[in-house]
Amino acid sequence: MVYPDRNLRFNYSQFNERVDDLAKGLLALGLKKGDHIGIWARNIPDWLTFFFAASKIGAVLVTVNTAYRSHELAYVVKQSDMKALAIIDGFRNVDYVQTVYDIVPELKTQQRGNLNSKEFPELNHVIYIGQEKHRGMYNTRELLLLGKHGSDGELAKIKASTTADDVANMQYTSGTTGFPKGVMLTHKNILNNGYYIGEKQKFTDQDRLCLPVPLFHCFGIVLGVLAALSHGATLVMLETFDPLLVLAAVQKEKCTALYGVPTMFIAELNHPMFDMFDLSSLRTGIMAGSPCPIETMKKVISDMHCDEITIAYGLTEASPVMTQTSTDDTIERRVSTVGIAMPQIEVKVVDPDTGEKLGPGQQGEICCRGYNIMKGYYKMPEKTAETIDKDGWLHSGDLGTMDEYGYYKITGRIKDMIIRGGENIYPREIEEFLYTIDGVRDAQVIGIPDDKYGEIVGAFVMIQEGSDLSEEDIRDYSMQKIAKYKVPKHVFIVDEYPMTASGKIQKFKLRKMATELLEKKQKEEQI
Repeated sequence: MVYPDRNLRFNYSQFNERVDDLAKGLLALGLKKGDHIGIWARNIPDWLTFFFAASKIGAVLVTVNTAYRSHELAYVVKQSDMKALAIIDGFRNVDYVQTVYDIVPELKTQQRGNLNSKEFPELNHVIYIGQEKHRGMYNTRELLLLGKHGSDGELAKIKASTTADDVANMQYTSGTTGFPKGVMLTHKNILNNGYYIGEKQKFTDQDRLCLPVPLFHCFGIVLGVLAALSHGATLVMLETFDPLLVLAAVQKEKCTALYGVPTMFIAELNHPMFDMFDLSSLRTGIMAGSPCPIETMKKVISDMHCDEITIAYGLTEASPVMTQTSTDDTIERRVSTVGIAMPQIEVKVVDPDTGEKLGPGQQGEICCRGYNIMKGYYKMPEKTAETIDKDGWLHSGDLGTMDEYGYYKITGRIKDMIIRGGENIYPREIEEFLYTIDGVRDAQVIGIPDDKYGEIVGAFVMIQEGSDLSEEDIRDYSMQKIAKYKVPKHVFIVDEYPMTASGKIQKFKLRKMATELLEKKQKEEQI
């Protein structure tokens, strides 16, 4: 594992030793098999130390989106029954330490290790990832020292008691119900998926993967870390995405593979210093997370030397990849399809209304079955049953087709979902949040087409009588409480919504209205 911006390097055995020390440190705090340990951090070196240390003691690492704010953090800590939360200082303009103190004020007055929070009764520990000391928190230095003196025998005993079907990782996906759902992924789910993803790229121990995507997503941890781990490859890590740092890392470390969502590749290709970098070491990689523009894909192949770039498709509930193109697929297939079903996984297209399996070229819902299907949503059995049918098929909510050669194309969505630059956003979740704002009577959230992100969030809001709430007020309040990528870029205050005769709101008309209103506004600004 290499961090090229600070020349930090761990080989496998050095890293394994650090992981063991942290694992024993976590045991010393009283954390045990089955406990939920949260991590709220950008791609810092010890993110992975926590991931593997938690796995070694049979605990579950609960990944927290770095863009979250107090409203979302409080929900995840409580819903996941989190026993410990590991945090960094902050990210962008969010102070993580202060946010945690705001939602868990008892940290400042109670003894470390004896936290008794009224709001979060399960939470026993907050750990600061770094050297600094913060009231009520342990730091990683202390845990590593505790671990150095811990029992190797105890760790070995616990490792031996874990099984492939134990949950290793829990990731929260935005919920159609308005509440994010904790997807429970097992060791078997994610390690096998990572292995086959690496196979599709012909990874060996000679490969060097530049990974600028966040670790809290499956894209980072499964497609990236576990694909590399299962092939003995090198990880070239970046704490956060910066197109210039990516180009520099590829050149400096002679990376052979590069990952990103389409917006990342576009930012790299369009960087004014792009031509100054030698990217000739690149061979493969993955573009995923949102639909990949064909022209961008072609430029990545021709201008970035990624002749064997692949596209992957899936969702968190499928660990996540269910289809992927191969390095030796034709360029046509690699730019226009999402590949074929992964090994050991069944994929089919069904009629969304009848469940009947459809033939080549017929559009329907993409479904998947195999070792990769999640264990379920944490404490949400009804939602799990809605997503995974009685025969074990996961229903993706995505529309697609399969051709006569088994190649899949994604054509649309059944689910009412917005994909902004690779981030899945469910309108219902943002609507539920907007209802908490004083003065908001009703809210409807839609996706608006956007050249840079694919889609951005728009909100049509009805205001309560007597309220002087403005569009700016709604945006400003949202910026303080929810992740920036979920904040409506455009807010439209309206008196009514377009409805069907039966009283159902016609969101497709709202989308059209938003596009027309923005075009009108642009013309007025030009005048």
